[in-house]
Amino acid sequence: MTVPSLQFNDGHAIPQLGFGVYRVDPAETERIVTDALEVGYRHIDTAALYGNEEGVGRAIANSGIPRDELFITTKLWNTDQGADATRAAFASSLEKLGLDRVDLYLIHWPAPARDLFVETWRTFEEFRDAGTATSIGVSNFRPQDLDRLAAETDTVPAINQIELHPFFIQQGLRDYDAAHGILTESWGPLGHAVADVLGSGPLAEIAEAHGVGPAQVVIRWHLQHGLVVIPKSNNRDRMAQNFDVFGFELTDDEMARIDGLDTGTRSGADPDTLN
Repeated sequence: MTVPSLQFNDGHAIPQLGFGVYRVDPAETERIVTDALEVGYRHIDTAALYGNEEGVGRAIANSGIPRDELFITTKLWNTDQGADATRAAFASSLEKLGLDRVDLYLIHWPAPARDLFVETWRTFEEFRDAGTATSIGVSNFRPQDLDRLAAETDTVPAINQIELHPFFIQQGLRDYDAAHGILTESWGPLGHAVADVLGSGPLAEIAEAHGVGPAQVVIRWHLQHGLVVIPKSNNRDRMAQNFDVFGFELTDDEMARIDGLDTGTRSGADPDTLN
């Protein structure tokens, strides 16, 4: 199965379906990422905060998959913002991953009280220019943060990775991203810590109509909205199910019914206050 790719504003592309490793036990990461690669995932999303970059790196090294067939994302944590700290943190991430470059490097949060993300972004531009980060982007950035980057730096982020699922569809931020040539990527795409997204509303009925599971319906919903999506599972069978989402298509009515589950309620941290 070839996963479709979406084009960045910098001319590079990202596989639209990937595999996330948030809250994956570092001791289990190599096994879990190896399973994901064997299932067929080629886009792996990690972060310094997760503490499992080494396990991701070991799985990559032992996979036998050519580097140019993989897409690897990692992220800079808030306490490492600022030019010098960012350079040190990025070098550490590359070392842990065992790579000489990543395909995408993200500022994990704007951390507005620190007021360092513009300086940090200029440092990200250095990595991009040096080829050690093929593309650069942000995560959890608000329109006002993106406006500052546009006003004070030379590069529009390739992507903005945000909490996004049927209970929190973030339409306004998605529209902002699209209007400014920024892809949107969904973290927590199956609901993160939200109670029973997969058992909610019409999902079971829609899943039954297509002969798939509710998680497959939700992943398909992300894909049809033109989002990059990174589901996570520690179970190989569920990984395979989450990857098997290209053999059916949701109708416009089904998409609208899922959109209608939106409560506007955030389940993860709030970028206004996480610093």
